[in-house]
Parts: sequence; C-alpha cells; structure tokens
Amino acid sequence: MELAKIEKLLDAYFEGNTTLAEEAMLRDYFAQDEIAPQVAMYQPLFVGLVAAKEEVSDRELKLPKNQFKIKNWWYAAAASVVLAIGVAGFVFSEPKLTQEEQEALAAFEKTKEAMQFMSKNFNKGAEELTYISTFTETKNKILK
Repeated sequence: MELAKIEKLLDAYFEGNTTLAEEAMLRDYFAQDEIAPQVAMYQPLFVGLVAAKEEVSDRELKLPKNQFKIKNWWYAAAASVVLAIGVAGFVFSEPKLTQEEQEALAAFEKTKEAMQFMSKNFNKGAEELTYISTFTETKNKILK
C-alpha cells in the first residue's frame, strides 16, 4: 500500500472519520513486517488493538441483587405523604387575627361603605350640574 494513502487514513483515523473497512486496512497494514519508517511509531498502537480484541476474561461477574426498588418505592411514598401534609396545612390554615386587627378590618369595611355612599351622591349631584349648565347656555342664547 502506498505511504500517502496510509498517512491520509491515519489522519482520518485520529480525527474519528474512518469507516470500519478503512480501520481494517490500517490494522492489516501495521500487521505486516515491512512498514515505512515515517509511520512505524503507530505500529504498537494497532498491534495492541488487535491483541486487546482477542482477549477474553474468565472472571465471573457477580451483579448485586436488585434491592433498591423497594427502598425507592418507600422513599417516593414518604415524599408524597409529606408533600400532601404540607399542601393541606397551607390550604386549610386560616389566618388568626388579633382583636385589634379584627376591629381595624371592621372599621375599614364601614369606611369603605361610607365612601361608596358619598360617591353615589356626588355622582347624582354632578348629573344635576349638567342640567344647570344646559339651562345657563340656553338662557344666555335667549337674552342676547
């Protein structure tokens, strides 16, 4: 294989842009005895990859038993109960007003009613003023 093609494949390999077929071509090239001295430093990498691919472990893996599902269920249930109690406490709690605050609130309501009554009467008076202004304009037209 020509050296320029190998160098191009190496550049693409280290950038992560090679296909599986191109990687196989690189492994085959570096498995040969005759390699160009410019790329000889990469031979241990590819030889090591081939050796690592062939390794098999005889060790038996023991996975932990799945005991966490029960604990996770209990945590979720406990969190839901705490949340429900907190929301219920917030929703059903009535504000406790002192005697002074209750009296102030009652005085505010009476003042509000009085202001509404005055506003209603002022509005009636303002309507009467429009009639008077119309009468004055008409009188001025006639007397001229």
